[in-house]
Amino acid sequence: MNTTNATTTIGVLSDTHGLVRPEVEKALAGCDRLLHAGDVGDAGVLKRLERIAPVVAVRGNTDHGSWAKTLPAQEMVEIEGVFFYILHDRCRLDLEPSAAGIHVVVSGHTHQPELVEKNGVVYLNPGSAGHRRYDYPVSLAIVRIENGKVTPKIIEIQL
Repeated sequence: MNTTNATTTIGVLSDTHGLVRPEVEKALAGCDRLLHAGDVGDAGVLKRLERIAPVVAVRGNTDHGSWAKTLPAQEMVEIEGVFFYILHDRCRLDLEPSAAGIHVVVSGHTHQPELVEKNGVVYLNPGSAGHRRYDYPVSLAIVRIENGKVTPKIIEIQL
């Protein structure tokens, strides 16, 4: 992890569905942490991602089997004083993020990238980093934290 006053870089992805593209690995290179918002696909995906940086992952609706049972349905993570709440389907959000002190809500499920801010909370869906669905882009997000300031950006992967 970076030291205080340095920039911390978090790679955010979802919906890999068992596929870790080389282009995705390249885009995540240099990240300090990775957050995966579910529909991982299999344990091998997490092992490959762990070679890049420590991973926090949640279980998606298509994650089944003994390996998936070890993943929580949602997770709260604090990185450099910024609180991230990770779940697969944002429709299942069962708390008020701003009241809970959450700065960033990370979700997936729709395969569509989305970045919005509401009531001081960033809602980030990195889209799908795995198999292309419909005409949606293959994408992920990079979140930079510097001096407590969060700067998220969605990255479309060029195939």
